[in-house]
Order: sequence, then structure tokens, then C-alpha cells
Amino acid sequence: MYAWIWRHLPGQWPLKTAAATALVAAFALVLWYVAFPWLEPKVQFDRGVINTPSSPSAPATPDRR
Repeated sequence: MYAWIWRHLPGQWPLKTAAATALVAAFALVLWYVAFPWLEPKVQFDRGVINTPSSPSAPATPDRR
């Protein structure tokens, strides 16, 4: 895949290197500003799944009714 992209870029190796760097930067910017903000609410890595007491001073004992 990378060889195919390299062969299809115009110019000699310095121009190809600059174009490849620009392509990688453009791809990273699209991910950073479009894909990741769209995906973040769906993944929710920062949300815990363990229920904790509402008050930090509450004892961690099971409810025995």
C-alpha cells in the first residue's frame, strides 16, 4: 500500500517526501478534528462502570434490608 502511494506521488524523492508528510498530516488532522470528536461520545473511556456512593464519607457496606 505504501509503495503504491510512493510510486504515484509526483517528482523526485524530496518532493515525494514532502507530499507524503503532507498526506500524513492531513490524515491526522481529519482524525483529530472530525473522527475522534464524533467517536468520543460513543466510546466513553472516561466513564466508570462501578457504582460508587454519592457521598465520599459514606461507608462502603452492602445494603442489608
